[in-house]
Amino acid sequence: MGLIPAEHAAISVVSRGAGLATYIHERKDWPQFRWDEARITRLLGEVRRRQGRFIGRMEALGFDLRTEAVLATLTQDVLKSSEMEGEILDKEQVRSSIARRLGIDIGALAATARNVEGVVELMLDATQNFAKPLTDDRIFAWHAALFPTGRSGMTRIVVGAWRDERAGAMQVISGPIGRERISL
Repeated sequence: MGLIPAEHAAISVVSRGAGLATYIHERKDWPQFRWDEARITRLLGEVRRRQGRFIGRMEALGFDLRTEAVLATLTQDVLKSSEMEGEILDKEQVRSSIARRLGIDIGALAATARNVEGVVELMLDATQNFAKPLTDDRIFAWHAALFPTGRSGMTRIVVGAWRDERAGAMQVISGPIGRERISL
């Protein structure tokens, strides 16, 4: 038995109402969880079965449908990953950026903001090059893609390098301006 409460063992996102979500890392007991190993194993087995069926169906699809499915999946990955960080991106900008980078013709492409381009760059590298080693240079490139101006909002930050002692204690700041929450 691990540390995630059994009732939350398979739930990483819980509805918060109004389309917002509470992510598992936002729970008070994070990261001290208990879990029911038998339940997790059963659920993972079901996910793997469904994944196999999905892969079989994808192989039967024509190239156009398969390409559209990849585009839709990557778009949702970028949107949801950013949402977890408290940033809501424009779906059409994300879709256009991914299509452009993958050479997928989707007609008129939406203009994309630099922050969208950075997140898409990072996500495509992480998903398409998952077998490559996770080196300092690769992590720093991701960081530079996310913060091309060397700023996070109005605050100057060190980009593409490890934090040093001059930066002080590590903090995770989330929430809207004026109502930020700070986690250590």
